[in-house]
Amino acid sequence: MKVEKDSELDQATLRIIVAGCALVYVGLIGFLPGQNVETYVPVIIYIFLFMLGSIALRMAIARWPGHYPARRILGMVYDYTGTSYGLVVGGEGALPIYAVMVWVNLGNGMRFGSRYLAIATVLALFALFMVFLLTPFWQAQPYMVLMLMITSTVIPVYAHILLKRTRLASEEAIAANLEKSRFLAQASHDLRQPIHSIGLFTACLREANLGVDERRLVDNIDRSLLNVSQLFRSILDLYTLDNGRILPKYETVHLGQFLGDLVRQNAEAARWAGVELRLRPCAQWVRADPGLLATMVQNVLSNCFKYAAERPVLIGVRRHGDGLAIVIYDQGRGIAEEHLPKIFDEFYRVRQLRDKDVEGVGLGLSIVKRLGQLVGLEVTLKSRLDRGTAVSLHGLQAAAPQRLRSRDDALQSGLLTGLRVCLVEDDRNVLLATSALLERWGCVVQAETAAEDLLTDCDIIVADYDLGTRASGIECIDSIREQRGWAVPALIITGHDIEKIQAALHDRNIAILSKPVHPVELRATLRALRETPLASAHRVAAPEAVTRSGTE
Repeated sequence: MKVEKDSELDQATLRIIVAGCALVYVGLIGFLPGQNVETYVPVIIYIFLFMLGSIALRMAIARWPGHYPARRILGMVYDYTGTSYGLVVGGEGALPIYAVMVWVNLGNGMRFGSRYLAIATVLALFALFMVFLLTPFWQAQPYMVLMLMITSTVIPVYAHILLKRTRLASEEAIAANLEKSRFLAQASHDLRQPIHSIGLFTACLREANLGVDERRLVDNIDRSLLNVSQLFRSILDLYTLDNGRILPKYETVHLGQFLGDLVRQNAEAARWAGVELRLRPCAQWVRADPGLLATMVQNVLSNCFKYAAERPVLIGVRRHGDGLAIVIYDQGRGIAEEHLPKIFDEFYRVRQLRDKDVEGVGLGLSIVKRLGQLVGLEVTLKSRLDRGTAVSLHGLQAAAPQRLRSRDDALQSGLLTGLRVCLVEDDRNVLLATSALLERWGCVVQAETAAEDLLTDCDIIVADYDLGTRASGIECIDSIREQRGWAVPALIITGHDIEKIQAALHDRNIAILSKPVHPVELRATLRALRETPLASAHRVAAPEAVTRSGTE
């Protein structure tokens, strides 16, 4: 309905503009050599009155919007009446006004559909016939009249064919896009499961007492898994951005703590690349979407690990104009000047010697740029060959300082010991991997594959969203909370579209993490749920999971 209302209003606006153009044209031709001004005075007066009527009609459409077929047909009759009067009174000199008839015909068809195109065509032919009967000049030019009538028929017929083809192509494109969405959603879920379980199994191995050779093998598995995970998430990020499904959720963030968390999360990847991550202390608070900002910084760091291996990387915050900028410096091989204009293009990679050894498809910086546009941050890159590259994310707005929670790592390490966790997961590999990892962290785990008839005295519920056809993770949590008589802290882990699940949660205070979940993130979320078991649980954990591309 909104599209039709806007289309009719646009048509009414264009009617006024076309009438103004016709008024100027008729006013000018009266002063051409061999023309009599008095001949065109009635036409000028009529067009002026026509414009006043057009303005009134537009006001009526704006006042009473909607789809009114009678009003649309009345608009066509009004247009053809005015055009016919100008052609009858103006004679030969007013013949170009015929173009208005073509505009009325096509304009109604293009805006309102083939049915209105057919009605407009019939009215146009009738108007031409009446002009022929009332105009001696037209009666003396029968072939010209025939040409105009054929034109008024052929053009709408051709337009109808094009409209039909366009509509069919549009329907096919929409159907193909829906099919692609369904495929990506299913593929996303099916791929997330094994990546998620492999990540948890390797985390279990890392917690064990391994020899040097065995630890090296685990490192190789983790490194390969990280590459697959980053590529997978980059493709999903690109698809999500193309569909406009990411909406920023702003919070007040302490930049120093935020960047410190990212450095800790990337410690293993940095170690594998031989990169020393250096973070300059920062005490600034900003308004930002922590999930999207983490994705941007993470993608830049991933490039540093690939192209500046064995070199130090410096992360700092500096003032830029009225705001703040996060700047990431590396001492890698740099980028030649001719590549800089294309460096943010999708799938663009700077090809250099031994590039075949570098993982990736050239999506990281493109995603950073597009996320920057989404959240109002400008992304700039400066680079010199053999000197390194600096990427700046500027436009962050300072915020009022808030109370910063103290973090005692020694105390944090034991926070999960004795924690009773009810784990509900229908995929046995994921259930086994998650259960083993939680037990290594000191948790007491009750592992369940189904939500039916579930009894538990747990401290925290961890449930997969998709538990088969009988119940969802949300329904499982609701059932346990009703059984226990209080809002047991809960976490949903899912491989589905996280935005849809968030919409289904409403105000249940349930945290969400998106598969594949990195063990560091899972542990941090469980700690947050144990420390703030009620209203803060969702607020603390959920923002990290909204868009988690590459937050490992």
